[in-house]
Amino acid sequence: MEKSCSLLIHFDKATPAMANEIKQALESNDVEAKIDAMKKAILMILNGESVPHLFITIIRYVLTSEDHVIQKLLLLYLETLDKTDSTGRMLPAMILVIQNLRNNLQHSNEYIRGVCLRFLCRVTEPELMEPLVPSIIGNLDHRHSFVRRNAVLALMSIYSLPYGEQLLDHAPELIHQLLVSELDASVKRNAFLMLFNCAQFKAVDYLFNNIDRVSDWDGQMQMIVLELIRKVCRTNRNEKGKYIQIIISLLNSPLTAVIYECANALMSLSSAPTAIRAAANTYCQLLLSQSDNNVKLIVLDRLNELKSLHREVMVEMIMDVLRALSSPSLDIRRKTIDIVLDLITPKNVDEVVLMLKKEVMKTQSVEIEKNGEYRQMLVQGIHSCAIKFPEVASTVVLLLMDFLGDSNVASAIDVIVFVREITETNPKLRVSIITRLLDTFYQIRAARVCSCALWILGEYCFSIPEVGSGIETIRQCIGDIPFFRASEDGEAPNVLKGSQQVSSITVSSRRPAILADGTYATQSAAIETTMSPRTLIQGSPGFVGNLRSLILSGDFFLGAVVACTLTKLILRLEDVHEFKPEVNKLSTEALLIMVSMLQLGQSSYFPHPIDNDSYDRIVLCIRLLCNSTNEIRKIWLQSCRESFVKMLADKQLREIEEIKANAQISHAQPDDLIDFYHLKGRKGMSQLELEDEVQDDLKRATGEFTKDGKDANKLNRILQLTGFSDPVYAEAFVTVHHYDIVLDVTIINRTKLTLQNLCLELATMGDLKLVEHPQNYTLAPRSS
Repeated sequence: MEKSCSLLIHFDKATPAMANEIKQALESNDVEAKIDAMKKAILMILNGESVPHLFITIIRYVLTSEDHVIQKLLLLYLETLDKTDSTGRMLPAMILVIQNLRNNLQHSNEYIRGVCLRFLCRVTEPELMEPLVPSIIGNLDHRHSFVRRNAVLALMSIYSLPYGEQLLDHAPELIHQLLVSELDASVKRNAFLMLFNCAQFKAVDYLFNNIDRVSDWDGQMQMIVLELIRKVCRTNRNEKGKYIQIIISLLNSPLTAVIYECANALMSLSSAPTAIRAAANTYCQLLLSQSDNNVKLIVLDRLNELKSLHREVMVEMIMDVLRALSSPSLDIRRKTIDIVLDLITPKNVDEVVLMLKKEVMKTQSVEIEKNGEYRQMLVQGIHSCAIKFPEVASTVVLLLMDFLGDSNVASAIDVIVFVREITETNPKLRVSIITRLLDTFYQIRAARVCSCALWILGEYCFSIPEVGSGIETIRQCIGDIPFFRASEDGEAPNVLKGSQQVSSITVSSRRPAILADGTYATQSAAIETTMSPRTLIQGSPGFVGNLRSLILSGDFFLGAVVACTLTKLILRLEDVHEFKPEVNKLSTEALLIMVSMLQLGQSSYFPHPIDNDSYDRIVLCIRLLCNSTNEIRKIWLQSCRESFVKMLADKQLREIEEIKANAQISHAQPDDLIDFYHLKGRKGMSQLELEDEVQDDLKRATGEFTKDGKDANKLNRILQLTGFSDPVYAEAFVTVHHYDIVLDVTIINRTKLTLQNLCLELATMGDLKLVEHPQNYTLAPRSS
């Protein structure tokens, strides 16, 4: 594979073809046998097997065949064949091939002519092409468009050869005349492509002579026009204003590929607000009109790039971008939300939050696969909006709290973390948040969500009704205590016996009810449930409180959190409640709950013993309720919340520093020229051209045209090959392009001697092959 290859076919080496068998089949008169033999010969050459004696046989018996399949296989054979000898001179037998190709170029069948012309596009030997040039030019006037378009490609291939301009010095004029008179779209496309590659100035002249008809051209020809505009504007930026008008006219093309490339061209060539706004509108239209998810992801990447360069324009398009949330793909929704969150301003935050709320409600009403993950993304997005703009928190926090009992634990955790942060940052919402949290606490089924909710209750229940409701809610979710009872005769607890003894317990439940006017009210009910004692220990959310079921499943860390919350509530109640007997009663109930959890965890019959950390934490709470000092009260009731406030401040500070680090700061040199807007001549310039010139001036003034980021990135691709103390130091600059790896090696002679025939040996591993071996050098002392 060290040679260039335009044809690659699978070859089964397990059944190799014999050269003698191929030769006999080629000499026979059987057409099918010749076709099979030609295929085998091509496969052998493609896989590196040299069969030079077959060439004469093919010249004698295959070259004169009239069968179209054999003629096409002959061209494939000639394409894979090495047409020169070891000295680089063309083989003498190729003269017969040239004559056959000339006959094919003058054949009465247009298929033979077209296939031969396509073959000549892949021939690189000037000695072979020179005799065929007149015949190729003659095919430009053929009646069939298939022949004409392939003749144009053949001329372009010859003109692109190292000595092509000498063989076809008048080719651009011929193609320009053909382009003016041609009616077939495919031929015009190929002719314009040749002018684009070989005579760019003629392509530009033709473009401006037919500027009014560009929108009616074939889609592929319009793509070439866009590529021509990019190429011209890179070399001459002063003339890009008139080209941008052409790009904007092509935005009305019915082909989505052309529209997408137009938007890309506008984005890369112009900074004018009108052009950028047109590109953004085009991307948004493609985002909504295309059904392919891959296309949508590509368009979102372009919008993300546009956001970083022209944020003020993208802010206007934020609602159009949000419409992409209608796609069922999570990747598309995630990218859309990420883009939108960076474009939020005080003017559009209400609309964005309203849209996100509607999407959250859709996930609640419609059961779709991966609904939980989508809801989690929406919750995180609303959280981000509420942190940046606290005034919108009141419109979403109560709605999101309905999802605290979500089956998707990650989504529920995001909700409770959001609620915790809003409770601290929005004091006006604390009362309503605490009330809703108490009403929905029984719905929570995840231990981590329960822990965070309990922390909120312990820190932000300030008034006597809130503290009392918090203690009552925890007590109802814990259920009856103790968690198990031991028999009077000293045997094992009844709860762990294998008997089928049935007991009856009463579980009180407290849940919100929806009234006729749509408001919430608290409804309490006592339910008598019949169950076996062993079932009670294992716990089931269907008939016991959520805290009880989680603790009975062995989660004693949650039990420690319950103990800490009860301790904070009792301590705060002692500070605000004047009726001490009521406080002492609630304190005794809290102590009973803590002792019951310790008893459950230390029971030898319970399969999940309590861990040491949780045990120490609960014991600490018991001691604190029995005997507390003012210093301890301050730690428990103030220091914890102060630490949380500090954590939020640090988080906000890190976000601000990250934003500053990502901000693009352009520096201008003091001697750079600045063009002033009011001194710029406007004669003969459209509004779009004027805007583009002004934006270029601003970029030039701020130094955006003179960034050296690419040069800095090059240093990251330098690979050290030897040590710094070695006599010969070598390092390589690595460039990877598709499947090619190019090494630009620098070698320095660090000795005082002249090194002759210095050779660099490179060893490859795996499927890599060395295409070009480095040559030997002679290095003078201290030179490279």
